[in-house]
Amino acid sequence: MDLGSIFLLVGVAIIVVFLILRPLFEISGDKKLIARSQIMTENIQHKSILLAERDRVLRALQELDFDYSLGKIPQEDYPDQRNFLLKKGADLIKELDEMTGKNNEEDFIGRVEAVVKENRADAKATKLLIDENGDISALIAARRRSKIERPAGFCPQCGKPVTGNDKFCARCGKILED
Repeated sequence: MDLGSIFLLVGVAIIVVFLILRPLFEISGDKKLIARSQIMTENIQHKSILLAERDRVLRALQELDFDYSLGKIPQEDYPDQRNFLLKKGADLIKELDEMTGKNNEEDFIGRVEAVVKENRADAKATKLLIDENGDISALIAARRRSKIERPAGFCPQCGKPVTGNDKFCARCGKILED
C-alpha cells in the first residue's frame, strides 16, 4: 500500500465514524429540555420588568409616607407626589393583570393603597411592640448598670484597673491576691 491509499482509508474511516456518532451528539427539537419561543421569553422578560417596577413604586410610596410623617416633605408637595406614584402603581397593576389574563373591573388605585396601608400597619404594630417592651428594656438597662462593678484596685504588675471579683489581671494574667 502506498501513502495515498492510507490517507484515503483514514479519511473514509473518519467520515464513517462521524456519521455513526453524529446522532449521539445531536438533540432533536422535541427532546430539548428548554423549548421556549422568542415571544414567550420576551413576555416573561416584560412581566419581570413590570413586577420590578411595581415593587419600586410601592417602596417609593412607603418612603414618601414615612418622610412625610417625619416632616421631610412639604405639605403642599406631598399630595401631588403621592397621587403621581398611586397612578403609576395602578397603571402597572392594570398592565400586569392584562398580561396574566385577569381583567378585573377593580379600583387599581385602591389595590395600591391597600398594599401601602398593609405595610404601614406592620410598621405600626412593630412600633407598638417596641413601646410595650420599652419598660422591659429600661429594666434590663438598669440591671446592667447596677451589675457594672467599679474598679476595686489596680494590678500590681501592669497597673490596669481590676474589680474585686477578678482572680487574674485581664491584661497581663498576673494572679491577684485577695
